[in-house]
Amino acid sequence: MTMVGTFLGSAKSRLLPASVPFRFFAVAAVLHVALWVAVLLAAADFTQFRGGVGPSLAAVHLLTLGVLTMTAIGAAVQLLPVATARPLAAVWPIKAAFWLLVPGTIALIWGMHAADVGLMIAGALACTMGILLFAGLFADNLRRAGSMPVVRAYGWAAFVSLILLVALGLALSLDTEIGFLADRTDIALAHMILGAFGFMGMLALGFSHVLIPMFALSRTPEKPMVWAGFAAAAATVALGVAGALLGEATWLAAACGLGVVAALLHLRLMQVTLTTGMRKRLGLSFLLVRISWVSLALTPLLGLAVLRGWAGPGGPTLFGLISLGGWLMTFLLGILQRIVQFLVSMHVTRSTGGPPLLSELGASAPLTVHAACHLVAISGLAAAIVFDSTNLAALAALLGLAGALAFVTFIASILKTLASGRTRPWAHP
Repeated sequence: MTMVGTFLGSAKSRLLPASVPFRFFAVAAVLHVALWVAVLLAAADFTQFRGGVGPSLAAVHLLTLGVLTMTAIGAAVQLLPVATARPLAAVWPIKAAFWLLVPGTIALIWGMHAADVGLMIAGALACTMGILLFAGLFADNLRRAGSMPVVRAYGWAAFVSLILLVALGLALSLDTEIGFLADRTDIALAHMILGAFGFMGMLALGFSHVLIPMFALSRTPEKPMVWAGFAAAAATVALGVAGALLGEATWLAAACGLGVVAALLHLRLMQVTLTTGMRKRLGLSFLLVRISWVSLALTPLLGLAVLRGWAGPGGPTLFGLISLGGWLMTFLLGILQRIVQFLVSMHVTRSTGGPPLLSELGASAPLTVHAACHLVAISGLAAAIVFDSTNLAALAALLGLAGALAFVTFIASILKTLASGRTRPWAHP
C-alpha cells in the first residue's frame, strides 16, 4: 500500500475528538485578524523593522506564535497519529497545552506591544510550558512510529528545532529584564531561523509529502530524491543557526546556497506529485499553495541578497515577510482550508447519503475574498518595505484584515457544520 493509501485507510481510526484540533484552528483564525490589526497599528515603523520591543515585534509574534504555531500544533496532533499509525499517548496534555498557550501568547504579545517586561516574561513562561507539553507528545508519537520514515525524519528535525527555539525565545524574554546575553542580535536571528525554517519549515516540508499526494490523488515521490531534499533542508537549518550564533556571514551565505538546493528539490518533488496525480483541478486552496512555493524559492535568494547588501535598506524586513508571510502563512492558510474540510467530513453525515461534497461543509465565497485580499496584502506590504511607505503598509494591512475576516467567516461556517453533525447546502455543488 502507498503512503497515501495508508494515511487514508487509517484516518478514521486515528481521529481525535474534533474539539481538540479545531480549538487551535479557531484561535489561529482569530489571531489572524489580530495580526493585520497589529500591522495596521505598526505601519509607521513596520517597513524598517529590525527588532526591539514594540508594535512591530508584537505583529511578528502574532504571525509566528499566533497564526503559524497554533495552526501547526492543531494539524500535527491530528495528522501525525494518522500518518504514523500510532495514537497520541493521551489527549489531556494537548488540552492543557492549549490553555497555557492561548493566555500565554496573548500576554507575551501584549507585553511586546506595550513594552511591559513582566508581562512578556510571564507570557513566555506560559508558552514555554505549553509548547513543551506538545513537544513531549510529539516526540513520544515519533518514537513509537514504525512507518513513514521520511515524515518521521522531518518530525524529529522539527522537534529539535522547537526545543532550541523555545530555549532561545525564553532567553530573549529574560534578557529584556536581566540583560545577560552577550549579543542579542545574533540570538534573535538564530531564533528566527529555528522558528521559520526549523520548526515550521520542517513541519511544512514533511507533511507536504503526505498531504499533497493525498489531495492530488497521486503516488508518493521517489525516496532517493525525498531523502536528498530532507538532507539539504536539515543542513540548511543547522548551518544557518550555527552561522547566526557565531556571527559568521560566510556560513549564513552557505546556508542560503544549500537552501536554494533544498527548495528546488522540494519543488521538483511537488511538481512530479501534482503532474502524476489523478485529481488535476485542486481549487483555490492550491493557488495559494503554488504561490507559497514561489516565495519558498525566492527566500534563500533574498537571504543571500541581504547578506551581500544587494537588497537595500529594507532587505532584512523583506526577507522576513517573504519567508514568514509569503511562504509559510500562505502555504498554511491554503492547506488549512483543505485540512478542516477533510477532518469535518469524517465527523459529519450527509443528509442525502454518500460522501459529503466540499460545498456542503462550509461557505466557499469567503475563501475567494480571503485569497484575493491576502495575496494583494502580502504584495502591498512587500512594496511598502521596498519604498518605505507607511501609507502603503497601512493600505495593505486593511486589505489583509478584510481577508482575515473572510477567513474567520469560513472557519465559523465549518464549525457550525461540525456542531450540527450534518452537512448543509452552503452553496450549490
